Amino acid sequence: MADAQYFDALETRGCEAREATLFAALPAQLAHAKAHAPAYAESLAAVDPAAVTDRAALAKLPLLRKGAIHALQQAAPPLGGLNAKPAGEAGRIFSSPGPIYELGGRDSGYCRLARALFAAGFRPGMIVHNSFAYHLTPGGWILDAGARALGCAVIPAGSGNSEQQLDAIQQLRPEGFAGTPDFLKILLDKGQASGHDLSSIRHALVSGGALFPSLRQEYTERGVACFQCYATAEIGLIAYETAAPEGGPNPGMVVDEEVILEIVRPGTGNPLPPGEVGEVVVTNFSPVYPMVRLATGDLSALVAEPSPCGRTNLRIEGWMGRADQTAKIKGMFVRPEQIAAVLARHPEVLKGRLEVVREGQQDAMVLHCEVVAAAEGLESALAESLTQVTKLKGKVVVAGVGSLANDGKVIDDRRDYS
Repeated sequence: MADAQYFDALETRGCEAREATLFAALPAQLAHAKAHAPAYAESLAAVDPAAVTDRAALAKLPLLRKGAIHALQQAAPPLGGLNAKPAGEAGRIFSSPGPIYELGGRDSGYCRLARALFAAGFRPGMIVHNSFAYHLTPGGWILDAGARALGCAVIPAGSGNSEQQLDAIQQLRPEGFAGTPDFLKILLDKGQASGHDLSSIRHALVSGGALFPSLRQEYTERGVACFQCYATAEIGLIAYETAAPEGGPNPGMVVDEEVILEIVRPGTGNPLPPGEVGEVVVTNFSPVYPMVRLATGDLSALVAEPSPCGRTNLRIEGWMGRADQTAKIKGMFVRPEQIAAVLARHPEVLKGRLEVVREGQQDAMVLHCEVVAAAEGLESALAESLTQVTKLKGKVVVAGVGSLANDGKVIDDRRDYS
């Protein structure tokens, strides 16, 4: 594999062969979900799994909206009836913002991240510094599993403790980095300021937020080839960037070999043709935590042309925003209902809006609030509530009545993704 151009032969098989394989396996997956997961027994009650053998038939199945998972889990704890095996037979149980709880399989490659790591230049025998969080959230474990499935050794760095991470990188000399787009810059900047040698890092796979072109260029100038992948806690790997001959990324992202991806018109389950922006909907083949037409809330578009890298699967444009007002900030989803929960703690606030911006090369958020009269200490109290609810730090600006536009926005993402 070390000298191979592709992770495996699946990546270059014919498109018709791929479709035939996926849809030959889909009826059994639907039957499994329907038989063992109570939520699917209900939602697919009128569906004959044996008849779902192509995309047209799949498009008739109901969507599972990510925002509905929390409600399902509250109504039928612990997991809303979406698990097709008892929770105790899973490998790990994660908690994501919402809160939403997810299951991880026991097999090492259950989220299939090895494929994305390989496309980003990682190879067996490399040491990978993994700075995704391991505490409760799935990111650290997902990348950890993928790297070890590829044959890499992993430094389980997690998030925070940057000084200790710098010491580890200097001593252990990892060639690869995995984490959010912003955190690698934090480490490189701090390492430069403190005199730590981080020059061993030559490959990076980032996720959990947008990799802005200016930041990617900065990494390139510092000798790090940085690529991104698109993954979720429920699905694992969805799509990933590939390398162009000159070293940068090819346009778009190649869809993973073991999922079925659709782009649908937001608010419906109707598939869209290539080029039209819509919501990303994904079906997986997990025997533990099946997802049937999971509507992610993310926007993207199908790319009609095959990738120049030679991989033949569908491509998407990459992340193009949210179909709802949910924003991903520093790798964490922040939802309108969370902002409502913050404001509910402070009844003197009449209206609030969270603005998401970029400060330097990092995500930042500012909560703007309307009040009749601001009591002393209100801004600091709101900032504390914001951190407690979202698990992220942000600024708070308090202003008078009428300072916010009357347009229904609760979260206003002002980051430039061009």
